[in-house]
Amino acid sequence: MTPNPLLKKLGFSETDKVVIIHTDDIGMCHASVQAFKDLWEFGTITSGAVMVPCPWFPATAQMCRENPEMDMGVHATLNAEWDIYRWGPVSTRDQASGLMDEQGYFPQDPEVSYQNAKPEAVTVEINKQVELALAAGIDVTHVDSHMGTVINPLFVQSYIQSTASRLIPNMLPRIGASGIDMMGIGQQDLQTYAPVMQQLEAQGVPMLDGIFAMPLEHDIDHIGVAKELLSGLPAGISHFILHPSIDTPELRAICPDWRARVANYHAFMSDELRKFIEQENIKPIGYRQIRNAMRG
Repeated sequence: MTPNPLLKKLGFSETDKVVIIHTDDIGMCHASVQAFKDLWEFGTITSGAVMVPCPWFPATAQMCRENPEMDMGVHATLNAEWDIYRWGPVSTRDQASGLMDEQGYFPQDPEVSYQNAKPEAVTVEINKQVELALAAGIDVTHVDSHMGTVINPLFVQSYIQSTASRLIPNMLPRIGASGIDMMGIGQQDLQTYAPVMQQLEAQGVPMLDGIFAMPLEHDIDHIGVAKELLSGLPAGISHFILHPSIDTPELRAICPDWRARVANYHAFMSDELRKFIEQENIKPIGYRQIRNAMRG
């Protein structure tokens, strides 16, 4: 890939390894809110994103109002993946929108969203989620995607439209970015996605060179896993995802992968990993810096 033009705009060189250490699913449950607060104060994360339709969104907003320096975006949400803990759209209760299952919740599976959700309804929903976050006093630094659903070529225009007029960046991988498949963009989708992304980058829209994620499949040696992933970051700007939560009865009841989420949290609350991040030749930033560069 050619060097990312955003590097120069942010004051970095073409060979710098810049990373956004990002927490997903904030507000999904109480355990995620407390984990973000702890990690932000500890200093190992640089950004996070809130799930506006979820029950602990108001608590996340309160935390952000009380700590305005926090770097919080909107985790654009079109799915509710758990079996016994669900949420639905904030913009409509109309089944014709295709946003809901028979029970009135977002579908569990992104494939169902691709089949049923009307693109115009997705546009309204994502805009509403951003509007509610701003109205609640969150200084929204970016918009990214829960389960990658809204980055699918079917909905990517809605995703981009939700931020363009507000001069807020999206989490968008460049063509050829490491980890692009994690965003639900398969090889077939790339043919649709590529020209859109190339046009956006030519217009100066911020984009990423890599997307990396801590595992949710196991809870083994997450400090070691984080070190390996961070030491292998490419030159450019990477979005590094973790799903940290403190260990609570609520979390255990909701998430079959709760052990991994707690392991994510403990790894990034460790002095060992904090020192590693400080000593490695990587440069952590938040989305606020990217947003401010867009507005500058």
